[in-house]
Amino acid sequence: MEKHFQRQNSPAHRRRKAYRKSYIVEKFAHQEYKSAIIVDFNDMQPELKDIFDNYLSKRDDFFMRLSLYFGIKLFERESVIVFDEVQQYPKARAAIKYLVKDGKYDYIETGSLISIKRNVKDIVIPSEEEHLEMYPMDFEEFMWALGDEMYADFMREQCEKRKPFGGFLRRGMDYFRLYMIVGGMPQAVAQYIETKDFEQTDNIKRNILRLYKEDISKYAFEAETKVTRIFDEIPSQLQKHEKKFRLTALKSNAKMRDYEDAFFWLDDAKIINICYNSTEPNIGLKLNTDRTTLKCYLGDTGLLISMAFDKETIEREQLYKKLILDKLEFNKGMLMENIVAQMLKSNNHNLYFYSSSDKNAENRMEIDFLLSKKTVTNRHNIIPVEVKSSTRYTYVSIDKFRKKYQEYLDTPIVFHIGELKQENGVLFLPIFAAAII
Repeated sequence: MEKHFQRQNSPAHRRRKAYRKSYIVEKFAHQEYKSAIIVDFNDMQPELKDIFDNYLSKRDDFFMRLSLYFGIKLFERESVIVFDEVQQYPKARAAIKYLVKDGKYDYIETGSLISIKRNVKDIVIPSEEEHLEMYPMDFEEFMWALGDEMYADFMREQCEKRKPFGGFLRRGMDYFRLYMIVGGMPQAVAQYIETKDFEQTDNIKRNILRLYKEDISKYAFEAETKVTRIFDEIPSQLQKHEKKFRLTALKSNAKMRDYEDAFFWLDDAKIINICYNSTEPNIGLKLNTDRTTLKCYLGDTGLLISMAFDKETIEREQLYKKLILDKLEFNKGMLMENIVAQMLKSNNHNLYFYSSSDKNAENRMEIDFLLSKKTVTNRHNIIPVEVKSSTRYTYVSIDKFRKKYQEYLDTPIVFHIGELKQENGVLFLPIFAAAII
């Protein structure tokens, strides 16, 4: 088996792994430039609108008036201008071509992916744009935010050398449970770090969920009802033993062709992570995709917890405390599988699973995830992955899967809540190690 444990602390990697857009862009702008002007098109006052409406094409006047309006001096080649929520004023986006050509300053645009795609009427999309997609903080970044910059390297080294974590396993599991509860949304992480209060952090997460609903109302247009139904149904679907999304929960005679655009909308908006059924575990996972059968994970597991449980239940059951202590009596499989999907996605894996309901018991099996090796070889390019949320489990499906498709498969991985070990040709990893696969 090749080494799958990816190093994630290069500058390029940190740029790819973005936080919540406005927060991280503003912090980057102020840290990396001599001066920065942040133009928020969601809060465009009449005087500022006048500057853009009448002077955007007159660059010297535009820069002078913009500098005066914000009271910030601009320095050639040392300043950045941020167009925040640029989809609200598409003319500014179109002008980027000429502003960049002018060469005096750098520019960053932020905006909702969905509305940016739609708000392009009467403008030419500038070829100068370089697109970066924004995701929640990953597990390694979460530990950095908590002030621990060493554990991720230790975790990676133990996995590479196939060495048990020993006394340091508990530290990793503590971080993992905290990450599962708080999630990776920067506002929620910042709130937890500042207050160490789960209830206040939960309020932030619920506000984010409310904003998701508002975005669906604003931008889903004719698909709003279908998108809302799918979104609201996610916790219930993940609670089932088989986590395939059942369209009949939306409508008794529902067909995928009627809801496909709604799933794509949520996926495009980075609200969900879609995992498709691949019917043949060879190097062409995408080519063998059954797009009518999918699993639908929420993009952030911290948000999933706040979505799945109302505030009264969380407070009455002391849910967060019990989760931290691993003493909550409910099916944690939905959370564990969701967070593994989140970790794999943040590490640039496309998500696939395998499911067969064949009448022959030997062919009836389900594998949680199928991963393609980073480096393709002549054979054994697919890694079957199972996620186990308890200490008592079997891996019958993996055994049957290996027997049927052994020429395609690399060493299977089982993510569990225990120690790193190798048994019977299977690699067992602590669940938090999904962050570095």
